[in-house]
Amino acid sequence: MRNLFPIGVYLMTLVALIDQATKWWVVEMLEIGSLGRYVTSFLNLVLSWNKGVTFGLLNHQNTWIPYVLIACALLVVVFLLFWLARAKTLTEALGLGFVMGGAIGNVADRIRYGAVVDFLDFHLGGYHWYAFNVADSAIVLGVALLFFDNLVMVQKNKIK
Repeated sequence: MRNLFPIGVYLMTLVALIDQATKWWVVEMLEIGSLGRYVTSFLNLVLSWNKGVTFGLLNHQNTWIPYVLIACALLVVVFLLFWLARAKTLTEALGLGFVMGGAIGNVADRIRYGAVVDFLDFHLGGYHWYAFNVADSAIVLGVALLFFDNLVMVQKNKIK
């Protein structure tokens, strides 16, 4: 069995670095303004500070919430590192790498800014999805890969 741990850690690091680079560019280099910046007929760049979790949940002014969210995310990353050490498939290792990289990218924001930087605003007509970032996309992709891997493994085990 091949050691997939380095692959997952490499991907985790790459995702976190790309996420932080894009957020640095949006916060420090791009002058978005309060209305955002038009990119295409379906994408705007906006600057949104999410102090909560997905879809703005827990987005309160309580001073302790960022610390709880940071601690929870780091505990999840530690758990996923142990899982990665036992990964059996490349898809599983890649999924874990994407999830951990995204989690670390968002934790870095919470530590630096007290909130997560969201900037991608996809829309269709007047309907706007919640603003998100590269880390969020990586987490969703990672979960999808893990889900797919689990379905494939279950099917392989049923066939045997």
